Amino acid sequence: MMKRIGFTLILALLTLVTSKAQEINWVTLQEAVALQKKNPKKIMIDMYTNWCGPCKMLDKNTFRNEDVANYVNKHYYAVKFNAEGNDVVAFKDRTFKNPGYKPENANRRNSPHELSRYFQITAYPTIVFLDEKGELIAPIKGYKKPQDLELYLKLFKADAHKDMDTQEKFNAYYKAFKPEFQG
Repeated sequence: MMKRIGFTLILALLTLVTSKAQEINWVTLQEAVALQKKNPKKIMIDMYTNWCGPCKMLDKNTFRNEDVANYVNKHYYAVKFNAEGNDVVAFKDRTFKNPGYKPENANRRNSPHELSRYFQITAYPTIVFLDEKGELIAPIKGYKKPQDLELYLKLFKADAHKDMDTQEKFNAYYKAFKPEFQG
């Protein structure tokens, strides 16, 4: 009986350690911008809402994927932002708020945050990518599986998007892309 309890505790501990290693290191947008000044990296912003089912799937199935988490942590500063929340955010010498926010609607549709309007977010989830200077690269709408997100993570990391001025060039990149992430 004691061996069984000991084995169960060890297994639980290993599971906890393994799952901890697969988490993205989320920071605030202000922290990400400050970190960029010391060590330039691109920023990935998960624009989500509390009521959004696909946002929850993105968290569970994609952001907790070991390959995604390791790649994002190595090459990006990751920001999680409630696009209908009530945070006050300083970005690009401006202050963004949500003056229409209603606390009673915290877990259902609420007023869009000014920062989500700034990035022209029209659907949730949307993953916003910023370059090393905090300039918008692209908003990527909708739920993405790990391999789907891998395409964009690597495209933007390598600055390959800068040469894509036509849909045909993106289509060629897409066709040639060989995903490596598991899951």
